[in-house]
Amino acid sequence: MPAQTDPSTLSVRQLAEKSRGEMIPLSSSISYFCASGPMSEEELKEYLKEPVAALPPTIAAALPKLSILLVPYLARKSKSAAKTKVSPEIPEYVYTEKPPAKEASAAAQLTLSGETVLAFALKDREIAEYHYRFYHLLASVIGDQLTEDIESRYIRLLMEELNADAHGEVDEASWRLKQNLRRTKSIASNRNFQKYARQSFVDSLTLYLHGICCDIDVDSGPRQIPSRYLRKRLMLLEEIYPPPKGYAVFPEQVNA
Repeated sequence: MPAQTDPSTLSVRQLAEKSRGEMIPLSSSISYFCASGPMSEEELKEYLKEPVAALPPTIAAALPKLSILLVPYLARKSKSAAKTKVSPEIPEYVYTEKPPAKEASAAAQLTLSGETVLAFALKDREIAEYHYRFYHLLASVIGDQLTEDIESRYIRLLMEELNADAHGEVDEASWRLKQNLRRTKSIASNRNFQKYARQSFVDSLTLYLHGICCDIDVDSGPRQIPSRYLRKRLMLLEEIYPPPKGYAVFPEQVNA
C-alpha cells in the first residue's frame, strides 16, 4: 500500500475513498481491498472466496454494490477528538497498532456515493468471529430491503412463536428487543414489534448464512430459542433463499 495512504491515519471513509481504484472484484457486486498486509491464497480463500461462494444466489443478486475493506484494527476515537462541525458523527478509524479495548470495533458499515462499504478488523480476532460479522452485516443489508411478501411470511412465523409463548431468540440484540416487547400489551401494531421483527430476521438470517458456509454449533441456554422454532425459521429461510448447489443447511442433507 502506498505510504501516502497509510491506514493508521485514516478513517474508514477516507480509506474507502482512497482505495477505490485498487478494489479487487470478487463477484459482479462485491469487491475488496486488503489494508492489513499481503494475504496468502489460503487466507484469501478463507476470508473472502469461500464466504462469498456460499451465498444463496438470490441474496447475491439482491445485494447492492459492496466494497469490503480488510484492516488490522478498527476503533472509534474519543468524541472530543473525532466529532467536528463538518462531521457530527463519530467515525471509525483504521489502526495498525492495537487500540484501547474500550474503543475497539470488530466491523463497520457506511455508505459512500451510493455504495455500501463494509470494514472488518482482522488482527487478534478468530476466523469464526470474522465470518459471523461478515454475514451479520450482509444480513443487515438484506434486512433493509425486504419485499412485503418475505416480511409478512417471517412475521407470521414470529406471531406463531409469540402466541405459543416461545422464549428465547437467536442472538443478544433480538433477545433484548423481545424482552422489551413482552412487557408491552400490544404486539402487531406496536413500534417495538417492528424493531424486534427486523432484528430477529437479521439475526436468524445471519445464522442461516453462517451455517451454509461453516460447520457451526448453536449454543444452548435460557436465552436461546428452542430448536423446534429455530428449525422452522431456517426452513423458511431455506425456502426463500435456497443455498447454492452443493451446499447444505441441515445435517441430514449433508449425510444425504
